Amino acid sequence: MSFPRLDLVAIPGSLRTGSLNRALARALDELCPDDTAVEVIDLHGVPLYNGDLDTDQDRPAPVQALKDRIREADGVILVTPEYNHGVPGVLKNALDWVSRPSYRSPMAHKPCGLMGAAPGGSGTMRAQQHLKVILLGMAAQVFPHPGVAVSRARDKIREGRLEDEGTREFVASYLAELASWVRRVRPD
Repeated sequence: MSFPRLDLVAIPGSLRTGSLNRALARALDELCPDDTAVEVIDLHGVPLYNGDLDTDQDRPAPVQALKDRIREADGVILVTPEYNHGVPGVLKNALDWVSRPSYRSPMAHKPCGLMGAAPGGSGTMRAQQHLKVILLGMAAQVFPHPGVAVSRARDKIREGRLEDEGTREFVASYLAELASWVRRVRPD
């Protein structure tokens, strides 16, 4: 059975050009199933959250573009580093913007997958757990999977490219499972 192309967006939680998580996010489109596309969303230009600017008339253009792209997508993949056992400020700030207005935000009921890469041995497991709590508060749907925590990522990602074959296979398997789940749960 043939399905229409699934449109996913990946949001890396780092602004660094050489970020391991940005490299992981860039690898997703080539590793996803043929009937799925993954576009990486850049958080540069998203200002610090300010409720005074969060109105339909005055919302900053980068924020409106982010909200519109998430609304259009079939699902979201959050690709997070781990800072101090939690979610980095740049990603939390973006989620604060897109969480509004409550229950009518583009994240409400949006299928979400989680992954991350880190130089240490635990990957980004604590940050992903933190994200699950944040997404619950946003009424998003979190893929019921342990996620992808690429540990010792500097050995697996070289010169901005995910090269480790075992990790590539695992990420591809995760993406296939995620795509199948998104097709089942997304609102039509």
